[in-house]
Amino acid sequence: MTSSSVDVLVIGGGQAGLAAGYYLRRAKADFVILDAQDTAGGAWQHAWPSLRLFSPAQYSSLPGRMMPPPPGGGYPSAAHTVAYLREYEQRYQLLIIRPARVRAVRRGIDRLTVETDAGTWQARTVISATGTWWRPYVPYYPGIRDFRGRQLHTADYRGPQSFHGRRVVIVGGANSAAQILAEVSTVAETTWVTLRPPRLLPDEVDGRVLFELATRRYQAARTGQNAPSVADLGDIVAVPPVRDARDRGALKAEPMFARITPHGVAWRDGTELACDVIVWCTGFRPALGHLAPLGLRGSDGLIPTEGTRALGEPRLHLLGYGDWTGPASATLIGVSRTARDMVAEITAQR
Repeated sequence: MTSSSVDVLVIGGGQAGLAAGYYLRRAKADFVILDAQDTAGGAWQHAWPSLRLFSPAQYSSLPGRMMPPPPGGGYPSAAHTVAYLREYEQRYQLLIIRPARVRAVRRGIDRLTVETDAGTWQARTVISATGTWWRPYVPYYPGIRDFRGRQLHTADYRGPQSFHGRRVVIVGGANSAAQILAEVSTVAETTWVTLRPPRLLPDEVDGRVLFELATRRYQAARTGQNAPSVADLGDIVAVPPVRDARDRGALKAEPMFARITPHGVAWRDGTELACDVIVWCTGFRPALGHLAPLGLRGSDGLIPTEGTRALGEPRLHLLGYGDWTGPASATLIGVSRTARDMVAEITAQR
């Protein structure tokens, strides 16, 4: 195994890693990006084909390069986003080594040691930008292991083809659940269950408005003020397939069930529903296993930070995990601002 040294090492070659790479390159930093994937495109290359972004292309772009509009207009697809990310890293000639799977990050005397299946690296600063896609979350319910049908998570979903004529329960009250329900309900008998009644955003609200809200919250936070939250408006962006499902009455949600039976689900009042498939659209958790040797996690499972910098290890920054590490930083357009501020902080310390 080889050993190499670099000033800044970025873990993850998805949208957050590329945004970091853009600003590091502009700052003429000595850096490298390690990506566990075989090809460019980050987690988008693993999403289901019909997935649509919540914003037009011009509001779904990384720094320096606008995403071109998709053929025919409308909201970009997952495949269009993958093509954009591939072109982006080529355009800026970012040094990305793949596949390079990071196993562990450990403390050294004046550097952090990054162990991978492609060798060991020493870095003055490490930026973790691994996202959440690789840690799908499925909550525990009594009987979950006894169900005789099929269970899958959003991360496993590839389209409605295998659901024809089936009875499908879709769990979750956010965007993925609504988009998957919208297309599965065209070929199967669907039941939507949520912890609380889902709230669709007004039809005119999409990623443009959400980004403006996030910007206001970002600016307000810097001055110690309050600003409206996206949650004040609703939970689900009414992209065209979701509007269609709403208009044909497919978006009626039931309360969350209490347990799972061998042949379906059951509520506390004794009501049971037979089903063939349960789709868990229940979100993701930050993929931070590679940072475990640093012992930084708090009681909530997250790493305490000031901005993107880990409080317990100032040589480590975390980027793109959501509002926890920067307002809207889990989005294509939102990660740019956080990446810019992070790289400015890193380079100012040199």
